[in-house]
Amino acid sequence: MSAEPWAVVLAGGVGSRFWPLSTPRRPKQLLPLVDQESLLANTLRRLAPLVPPERTLVLTSALLAPAVAGACELPAENVLAEPAPAGTAAALTWAAFAIERRAGPAAKMICVHADWAVADEKGFRAALARAADVAAQRASLVTVGIVPTRPDPGFGYIKPGEAVEPGVFAVERFVEKPDRARAERMIAEGCLWNSGIFAWRVGDFLDEVRARTPEVAPALARARESKRPDIGQFFGSVRSVSVDVGVLERSPRVLVLPGDFGWDDVGTWASLRRVRDTDAVGNATYGVVHTHDAVGNVVHAEGGSVVLYGVSDLVVVTLDGLTLVTTIERSADLKALIESLPPAVRERPA
Repeated sequence: MSAEPWAVVLAGGVGSRFWPLSTPRRPKQLLPLVDQESLLANTLRRLAPLVPPERTLVLTSALLAPAVAGACELPAENVLAEPAPAGTAAALTWAAFAIERRAGPAAKMICVHADWAVADEKGFRAALARAADVAAQRASLVTVGIVPTRPDPGFGYIKPGEAVEPGVFAVERFVEKPDRARAERMIAEGCLWNSGIFAWRVGDFLDEVRARTPEVAPALARARESKRPDIGQFFGSVRSVSVDVGVLERSPRVLVLPGDFGWDDVGTWASLRRVRDTDAVGNATYGVVHTHDAVGNVVHAEGGSVVLYGVSDLVVVTLDGLTLVTTIERSADLKALIESLPPAVRERPA
């Protein structure tokens, strides 16, 4: 069977930090947040020169599956709908199992997320290809750690250990999101951002799940024994755990490659100042927007015009008769705001 690489794109979740633009039926991965394409469309286009659509799987929720399928040109069977959230360990196990059934245990699997921005797409693909090759050559689980550009407490970090070959390191430890001061120290020590880019042969990954992930292993064993594995039964019998905690932190077979290709996580309105084109004074805008003596604002205007005068570091979102105005700082956590709103406002129709 072929050892050509497969890609798995994680595209679940709503992205509530992009309220009011994101909704349960119109989540952030289907929104044009970086340019005129949706984040998911950007991701699939970015991958296509390395992995064609017939070898690309998209993992999403059952609620979002119809919208996701309609937004990407993939075979219908390549959109995998999780019946309930169960953590990334279960999601990637099911994806690896699906690839193993189609292409055998030697098939290489590359995992990415649908909500990233990448400046150097050629460099991105080169890093993925090398990670997949290293994973196959060394029977390892490989992650690409991003060379940090700032001490960001919103990311997890990876401490590289001993070099096993030029540019490839054993993982000394994973560190959950640190505070800013610790992040500064970790960057000085050579730590990398934990991007969520993974590569492995599916057989190697499933072996590690079976050996080290009791939250998922019994469900995997039943699926492998079944003539007709059922995704509902699988997800209904796992315990939720992330792939980082459930597999990578428990495995001695994990390697890391540093990556430097202009990667960023499109996680909050504030992140758009980094990933969108900005004007000369740092305003990141979408739609009809006019500014005067306004600096460092993020504006998303749909269905109308927005005029900013004499203000800085604001987030302004307008659509369908609703306007959100907050600060860059407060936009990072909209949960308290959303919970305080009446349902008619909070649960805006898609």
